[in-house]
Amino acid sequence: MAPTTPTTATTPTTATTATTAERGRRVVHTVIDSPYGPLTLVATDGTLSGLYMVGQRHRPPEETFGEPDPRPFHEVVRQLGAYFDGELTEFDLPLRMNGTPFQREVWGQLQRIPYGETRSYGELAELLGKPGASRAVGLANGKNPVGIIVPCHRVIGSTGGLTGYGGGLDRKQRLLVFEGAAAEPPATATLF
Repeated sequence: MAPTTPTTATTPTTATTATTAERGRRVVHTVIDSPYGPLTLVATDGTLSGLYMVGQRHRPPEETFGEPDPRPFHEVVRQLGAYFDGELTEFDLPLRMNGTPFQREVWGQLQRIPYGETRSYGELAELLGKPGASRAVGLANGKNPVGIIVPCHRVIGSTGGLTGYGGGLDRKQRLLVFEGAAAEPPATATLF
């Protein structure tokens, strides 16, 4: 299911900047439909800086998303549509992801996890050369500001079970099933 054409949010927002680091930057947003519910896309100076789901943990306040403006998002929407239609397995978009150096390292590793595969938090910590840092990797993973495109849903627990996902474990399971990285859970299964 391809996302619909970007629309503006139905609730009014005020034009403000996202953080102190973003002062003087032009921040705008749009909201699109997806198979996983509405997605809020945020751009800073024309570059994608956020993709947030409804009810997402660590979702910034709405007033930090700037004015509604769909113009910077045409290529993002095109690629998301191709992904949701099963035609795209790797995104090629410029991103502006503000975070600590460690968070940016983790987010870089997330982008290296191939479509249809998963990695554990411990495996990512090993790849970063910080073998005891699986908890810190999990915290950085949870702060990923560009979900789906930077595939934090592809990170699982050391036993192969689903653990934590800012967009909710149901969405994580659905994304992994969609990508072929997980089996459909039994109808009576719980994802806790």
